[in-house]
Amino acid sequence: MKTVPVTIIGGGLAGCEAAWQILRKGIPVELYEMKPLLYSEAHRSPHLAELVCSNSFRSENPETAIGLLKEEMKLADSLVMSAAFASRIPAGKALAVDRLKFSLHVETSLLLHDDFHLYREEVTEIPEDRICIIATGPLTSEGLSKTISELTGQEYLYFYDAISPIIEADSISSDAIFQASRYTEGEGDYLNCPLSIEEYENFCNEIIGGREIPFRDFEDATFFEGCLPIEVMAKRGRETLRFGPMKPVGLIDPKTGQQPYAVIQLRRENKEASLYNMVGFQTKLAWPEQKRIFRMIQGLEKAEFARFGSIHRNTFINAPLLLRKSLQLKNKNNVLFAGQITGVEGYLESSAMGVWAGLSATKLISGETPFPPPVTTAFGALVRHITETCSKSFQPMNINFGLFPQLEGRIKKSERGLRYKARALDDFRAWMHSY
Repeated sequence: MKTVPVTIIGGGLAGCEAAWQILRKGIPVELYEMKPLLYSEAHRSPHLAELVCSNSFRSENPETAIGLLKEEMKLADSLVMSAAFASRIPAGKALAVDRLKFSLHVETSLLLHDDFHLYREEVTEIPEDRICIIATGPLTSEGLSKTISELTGQEYLYFYDAISPIIEADSISSDAIFQASRYTEGEGDYLNCPLSIEEYENFCNEIIGGREIPFRDFEDATFFEGCLPIEVMAKRGRETLRFGPMKPVGLIDPKTGQQPYAVIQLRRENKEASLYNMVGFQTKLAWPEQKRIFRMIQGLEKAEFARFGSIHRNTFINAPLLLRKSLQLKNKNNVLFAGQITGVEGYLESSAMGVWAGLSATKLISGETPFPPPVTTAFGALVRHITETCSKSFQPMNINFGLFPQLEGRIKKSERGLRYKARALDDFRAWMHSY
């Protein structure tokens, strides 16, 4: 008797990762993606696994929390990780990818599976007769949002996430900038626009006084602290940007032999280096203001923008109140949530919750009870965050060692990452063995 397919709603990173994990167990998947029939305000590509914000998956150092999460995902045979390595582009110590090649790798890998069925349509109703994983992300359509709200009986929590501008490479003046990665010798992978103290002060004044896109009457501005718009940061204090996305530490301008007062870093968007992203420059400034203000920077006087910065509403459920550790709804056993809608933040964190939702679903189909990853692992730390945090103060969170149980004994700060890594990978390998 053929297994009833698992329904997955949403073809982003988490939905695709969940599908991959389920297909690996020989279980058919029906994935519903509303693009290209319907786009959210932030999506542009018709392909699965579109990277909406940055093209960076952050540090590869396995002694950092995000680096450790990468190691665990590789052990779980993550589709997102294999796609990232297949489409990577130079970015110093970070793992950055060519957006289009990344998406195509994910989409092609799934379509090659005989048991994978892709439907290009919007879903507004949740099936009752099978396992369903909702992985619609922070930009869930209005129709499905209403259904989820009725199903959970809870109001959504939400915050606003902003996107950085992308500049066409041939419009950047190489004479005024230098190429370097932080703390490395020789040419690095970033283009750096140096600012003097006077230029920095003037830039901050323009940012603070720039015209912003107003919120609609029913909207309330609640930003995620890890992705603040530059104008919000600038208004918090004159030095905030210089200790944030414009920090010059570890960068030496070869023209002067000195560290600039501040820098704007540009990171390549694709393998051809025809596009560059303004690192950390998410903004809700009006588009004409972005062009005017950013063109004041040396090297960007003639910048042509392939994409301006923008802002969109990111939606997530009150997971500690609603979800079991299996990512099942407490009041609806056949419904699981995955990805950023659960209250994790970041590409890999969202993908990891897609992995876990997929593995959870396979256990449920086989009649077994899913048991979560150990809390000593990056996966387990994220699951604990979204299921055990106080529901009244719940906010999205990137992976960090503060979410892990403390290490035993007194340990030097320089050795902490190594100890977290060793403990986590041992425990994760043992846990994966049962899946």
